Amino acid sequence: MEKGTIQVYYGSGQGKSAAALGNAVRLASEGMKTTIIQFLKSEASSEYFEKLEPEIKLFRFERSKDGFESLTEEQKQEEKINILNGLNYAKKVLGTGECDLLVLDEILGVVDEGIVSEEDIKEAIEGRAINTSVILTGLNITPGIFEIADNVLNIKPEK
Repeated sequence: MEKGTIQVYYGSGQGKSAAALGNAVRLASEGMKTTIIQFLKSEASSEYFEKLEPEIKLFRFERSKDGFESLTEEQKQEEKINILNGLNYAKKVLGTGECDLLVLDEILGVVDEGIVSEEDIKEAIEGRAINTSVILTGLNITPGIFEIADNVLNIKPEK
């Protein structure tokens, strides 16, 4: 049994989610189970993922069709509860080893928003089954996430 890795795609450039999806597609084509949990994104950004089911399972716990940044403060408070449910589901998936790769799409943004802490993310990852790989995406990386990651890619525009 091969030990899973922790990868992080972060930065101001486009393509972080696409890079994570590429890894998910590659593993799914090899017969491995992949799960993606999206955070903070609009419902429209999940449509292309849904076409890949059942090989790649997609979960989005937020109920609003709009992206998190466009919500009112009241709506954000409601969505925070849904986001925490998403993180709890991620912990379950990681702990049971029910997939070979778990993508936590825009989870670093959840830390940026102050909804969860770096420690919450680290705790979830540390509780994973030994052979489960994890990919985290988002705009910014924290020192603690950087430290536990096996691979960190800063995706930024050059031109």
